[in-house]
Amino acid sequence: MKQKPNRHKLGDFMEGKGFYIVLFLCVAAIGISGYYLFSGLFQQSGGFGQDAVSSVSGQVELEDKASTQTPPDPDPAPAGKDQDSAQTKTDPKPAEKDTTPAATPQKPQGTPAQEPEATPSSFVWPVDGNVERDFSLEVFAYDATMGDWRTHSGLDIGAELGAPVSACAGGQVTEVTTDDMMGVTVRVDHGRGMESVYSNLAETVNVKAGDQVEAGDLLGTVGTSAISESASPSHLHFELVEYGVSIDPLHYLEQE
Repeated sequence: MKQKPNRHKLGDFMEGKGFYIVLFLCVAAIGISGYYLFSGLFQQSGGFGQDAVSSVSGQVELEDKASTQTPPDPDPAPAGKDQDSAQTKTDPKPAEKDTTPAATPQKPQGTPAQEPEATPSSFVWPVDGNVERDFSLEVFAYDATMGDWRTHSGLDIGAELGAPVSACAGGQVTEVTTDDMMGVTVRVDHGRGMESVYSNLAETVNVKAGDQVEAGDLLGTVGTSAISESASPSHLHFELVEYGVSIDPLHYLEQE
């Protein structure tokens, strides 16, 4: 019987069980190579288990933070408005100064209000003559008409009947009256609480209440209307009153 050559035997073997043996060896070689390659990479990266745990822990923390954050505004304001508000808060503009000139107050139309006049430091004599009876509020003096001792609130300036009586200073006539005791009387207000009083005048006077007078203006003439001083020679009874209190006229009348 003729035997087959060796190559034919090898071919038959490969066609039989030999094919599977070779296939197994190839798979084993690939598996072993992959194992060593994967082991080297695992050692260089520090271990697969630690990276996995860190990755999982980080993912859990991120999810916890996301769950605790405030939900966004469902209707956010437009970006332009937010920028304008932020600009207004952080960069306020200085208030502009009002450069409009203040309006000059206008005086009301009509009769201008009269400003109070300054009290004169000196007064002119209301009539030419000598002082017949002095001012006396602290010392009693004998009154020939009344026959008793009493005070005297003014000066009795001797003058002839009909002698002109003038205002001692500028002011306004406040009243023209006939007093039961002092006769026809004119009162002039000089401002600042100062008044002058002219008594024992004749019945006819040259002024009325409300008139404005200047120093030296004619008020009336010397008369005999003062019953309480009828026993005295012809004279003008003259008084100065400051804030309702009689004062000595000689302290204010011009001295020659």
